[in-house]
Amino acid sequence: MADLQALKRIFLEKFGSSDEESIRIFHAPGRVNLIGEHTDYNGGYVFPAALTFGTMMLVRKRLDQQLGFASTNFPLHKHISIQGIAFDQSDDWINYPKGIIVQLQQQGVAVGGYDILYSGAIPNGSGLSSSASIEVVTAFALLTLEQQPIDKVKIALLSQKSENEFMGVNCGIMDQFAVAMGKQDHAILLMCDTLEYKHVPFDSGAYKLVIGNTNKKRGLVDSAYNERRSQCEQAVKDLQSQFPELTLLGQLTLAQFNEFKHLIPDETVRRRAQHVVEEIDRVLESMKVLKQGNLAAFGQLMIGSHESLRDLYEVTGLELDTMVEEALQVPGVLGSRMTGAGFGGCTVSLVHEDSIQLFIDQVGANYQAKTGLAADFYVCTIGDGVKEITD
Repeated sequence: MADLQALKRIFLEKFGSSDEESIRIFHAPGRVNLIGEHTDYNGGYVFPAALTFGTMMLVRKRLDQQLGFASTNFPLHKHISIQGIAFDQSDDWINYPKGIIVQLQQQGVAVGGYDILYSGAIPNGSGLSSSASIEVVTAFALLTLEQQPIDKVKIALLSQKSENEFMGVNCGIMDQFAVAMGKQDHAILLMCDTLEYKHVPFDSGAYKLVIGNTNKKRGLVDSAYNERRSQCEQAVKDLQSQFPELTLLGQLTLAQFNEFKHLIPDETVRRRAQHVVEEIDRVLESMKVLKQGNLAAFGQLMIGSHESLRDLYEVTGLELDTMVEEALQVPGVLGSRMTGAGFGGCTVSLVHEDSIQLFIDQVGANYQAKTGLAADFYVCTIGDGVKEITD
């Protein structure tokens, strides 16, 4: 956890006055998705977990109708009026909290003036949901300060809506949901279509989750993300001749898809749909093997997920594939896969605690030799969702 006193000093330097007592502190985590990738916007199952590191938000009320934004991660520091907030490319990261404030205003919450400092421990563009973390912590904090009812599911939905409408990224609900609803030592089995969910104990014993950051930057807006989404929508249209009520690929069973996939004439569209339906099946299979305590079988499902994302959905690329290939060469690794939207970002691996240093050294060296990029590694603990820090 960040040094709160140091963050308070930075806050006072940036926003002035010595009134430290009225600064409130909130935290939202990053997230890692253990299995179930590109299934969320297709109405399928995902299995994410909140991390212990994320975004700190320090906030203090102002007496005027101004919003002050600053960050320890980016140089941009700006004041804007609470009225007439609109997307502005030059505002860069500040657009994320601005989008949340617009959503709150549209819901009738009269947001007052605030000075806000963000401090993120999530590498930007890593695929660990730095944007969802900013969105969720902003919504939770402002609703708390404005003494509004707190419903974390609604906060997740509001944050997703902000990303879709204000930021123009057609993301699903998973990231914001995991960040809002995380629970220590539990992952979340979430049905994205209905938002039915349950916290599932993730007891990995002597095995740890190790996140490998490829440091290959990826931008969701610029990537093929929206293209993949429209391909999935096309697959639904093709299958509606057999399933007139079908609105999302996640509503099909694997058996139904296999019987009628020939109705999708475009081979690329068919492969995209095949990944989605098979990946949802892998998530459900994961629940069975985890209940049995069979971590080795879970590791194999992780590997199958990566292969499908590489071959059928085509969202991996040299860096992610190299990191997974190198991970699987290390003794004591049960499984490894890309996590997040792809096109760069991170992998997640299940590594025996005795092999962690070897994993970091060997994967790091071989990855750099093959890609020219230096990777970063994080040994992860599963933490809680968004909350106020009162210590």
